[in-house]
Amino acid sequence: MAAAISAAVSFPSTKSSSLPTKTSFVSPQKIFLKKSTLCYRDNRIVSVKAQVTTETTEAPVKVEKVSKKQEEGIVVNKFKPKNPYTGRCLLNTRITGDDAPGETWHIVFTTEGEVPYREGQSIGIIPDGIDKNGKPHKLRLYSIASSAIGDFGDSKTVSLCVKRLVYTNDAGELVKGVCSNFLCDLKPGDEAKITGPVGKEMLMPKDPNATIIMLGTGTGIAPFRSFLWKMFFEEHEDYKFNGLAWLFLGVPTSSTLLYKEEFEKMKEKNSENFRLDFAVSREQTNEKGEKMYIQTRMAEYAEELWELLKKDNTFVYMCGLKGMEKGIDEIMVSLAAKDGIDWLEYKKQLKKSEQWNVEVY
Repeated sequence: MAAAISAAVSFPSTKSSSLPTKTSFVSPQKIFLKKSTLCYRDNRIVSVKAQVTTETTEAPVKVEKVSKKQEEGIVVNKFKPKNPYTGRCLLNTRITGDDAPGETWHIVFTTEGEVPYREGQSIGIIPDGIDKNGKPHKLRLYSIASSAIGDFGDSKTVSLCVKRLVYTNDAGELVKGVCSNFLCDLKPGDEAKITGPVGKEMLMPKDPNATIIMLGTGTGIAPFRSFLWKMFFEEHEDYKFNGLAWLFLGVPTSSTLLYKEEFEKMKEKNSENFRLDFAVSREQTNEKGEKMYIQTRMAEYAEELWELLKKDNTFVYMCGLKGMEKGIDEIMVSLAAKDGIDWLEYKKQLKKSEQWNVEVY
């Protein structure tokens, strides 16, 4: 059972519309023959029988990997494109300022408990209409921005964080993203076709004492909002977070700091368990005068972050624009080298142990 703390969400009022049993087996016997020995006895050559010995070797036990993440009972692909779930828009609120470079909206859909998702999963949206070939539009995947019990704590809703895609192409034509505009234009009561849920990459770790480092840019904040709500805005009988959650959020302007008030409230009430750092590239610089991107902000804590990454209960989650991982690699290469460690090889081991998780677009 879980209960959401009331009045946790605050949006701007600008524009609302067993482990399997180990098995082992004994390999076939290996037979070793000692060379025959010829000897002269009773005026004739005789051969001494070869000595036969047998050896049984137990094959190494193959242990099935047990996930460190909250995978038990997870549901995947309950609804597929040919048979989607029809959700109804309950709330669609713009969460970026009027002067922001682009619009981002927080959208809540009804599910009536029929789309059982976990924090870190995604759902697909099939926009209404047909494409230029007269075929139904293909689905687009969006990271879920709400915890498993939803923004209202009744396990009957799912929320998305969506940026409206509008740009001018090389021919000077205005292009609008099909699905993002469909979603951002929804009014309460409108319906949308939902598929999924999908994904296991971004699931939260089981360990309630873990260190969870979250690196997000723009709408890549979505899965981390779901993590943080579960950690700090909800009460669960089977889960209480006692570790360290550290969020780095990178955006272009302060008017695009998504869910800022929520995160600051979490930090105020959970200062020992939650750290919060923003990187606002068009408004902030470091001591060298360089723009403050997410990797620039992380560089200020490089030594501390590296020490955390050497622990076996530290988990890194990265969500946002493709290319952000490269900047973070640049920070870690030299730090790891000081300890005689090849960062890229070390990162492979982190991925293998589910401690380095990436979802970029």
